[in-house]
Amino acid sequence: MTIIAAGTTVPDFVLHRGDGSEFTQQDLLGTTTVLVFYPFAFSPVCTDQLQVYEEALEELREQGAVLYGVSTDATWSQTAFKEKLGITIEQLSDFEPKGAASRAFGAYFEPAGMTNRALVIVGPDGTVAWSHLADSPGDLPGVNLIFDGLSAVTPA
Repeated sequence: MTIIAAGTTVPDFVLHRGDGSEFTQQDLLGTTTVLVFYPFAFSPVCTDQLQVYEEALEELREQGAVLYGVSTDATWSQTAFKEKLGITIEQLSDFEPKGAASRAFGAYFEPAGMTNRALVIVGPDGTVAWSHLADSPGDLPGVNLIFDGLSAVTPA
């Protein structure tokens, strides 16, 4: 699978917030958004990744970016994961239909039935500004990649 390319309009998708409400492409409009696709709550690399991103969250916000974690875990697992880590990054569930949004973004890892490790930055106009797909789900994309990707965003 190929990650969604820069310049592509974000596809229709539905993810679910911790409270069960829907998060769709309409929620991306007007804000620079970083979608952080990760395989599993509570796995070692995912734990490290979200903790590292949390440490840089203020700097990312200063650049106008909002981060969301996305996985195929159920909302209850994501909520427990977020609470256990003590992070503030909102989690979005791609549980059912499993991986539908991840597939639309090219961030689904079919061999294992899970979200791959990927980053997608969407500009305020709803167009993908930058994307990165890790070589494997075990590779942790450093936060520096997000900062590099943010330089590709055209202000609204």
